[in-house]
Amino acid sequence: MNTSLQVVETNNQRVLTTAQIAEWYETGTDLIQRNFNRNKERYTEGKHYYCLTGDTLREFKATGQIDVSPNLNKFYLWTEKGALLHAKSLNTDKAWEAYEILVDTYFSVHELPQRDSYMIEDPVLRAQRWIEEQKEKQQLLTTVAVQNQQIAELQPKASYYDVVLNCKDLISIGKIAKDYGWSAQKLNEYLHQHGVQYKQGKTWLLYQKYAGMGYTSTKTHTYHGDDGREHAAEPHTYWTQKGRLYIYDLLKSDGIYPLIEREVA
Repeated sequence: MNTSLQVVETNNQRVLTTAQIAEWYETGTDLIQRNFNRNKERYTEGKHYYCLTGDTLREFKATGQIDVSPNLNKFYLWTEKGALLHAKSLNTDKAWEAYEILVDTYFSVHELPQRDSYMIEDPVLRAQRWIEEQKEKQQLLTTVAVQNQQIAELQPKASYYDVVLNCKDLISIGKIAKDYGWSAQKLNEYLHQHGVQYKQGKTWLLYQKYAGMGYTSTKTHTYHGDDGREHAAEPHTYWTQKGRLYIYDLLKSDGIYPLIEREVA
């Protein structure tokens, strides 16, 4: 029995070829194949063996792990459990001794650690691993999305007033617009058309009629330039929760409801 064994891998696990099993069990490949055909109902593909054909076989050949005849159109690879069934079929001292050695050494690495695609040199294997990574990523995104959906479904419906009253912070027009599925630009234009605000430079300001209502708070941010000095940036108008409710009532008068209330409306 040759104690050196070429490592063969597929589906992220170590496997053996028919020739390797025959050599280790000190028998012929014909007997291994006959025993398999005679007891085929006891073997499960994916559990005891893999039968490579077509594109799967071509991809395996391209890995260059082991020499495979170019004219071969079907190639069997045996898992640890498959090797056990072959040992049972032969039921010889040599087969059982070889199987024990294979379990303790070759098959001791039951599952190979996944490597990131960029770490794989072989272009075919790298491409295969990249596809697996994208599938894993998409599955993770789907799982998170479903979990978020389930959490939302378990939560009681809240009114827009409940949401606003639970928030005390100033809020940007963009965040208010998002409540309606709008863009900040669309909501700003809507408020302008309804005589609530006007644009001064790059800043939206309330008309005098609304300026003292406590609807907004205008802030000027500062930043440090390349010269190390502090400079004033464009002022930004933020809305208070009172202003947010005013916008809510204004839109509601036009039959426009926030997303949270549209089913109810």
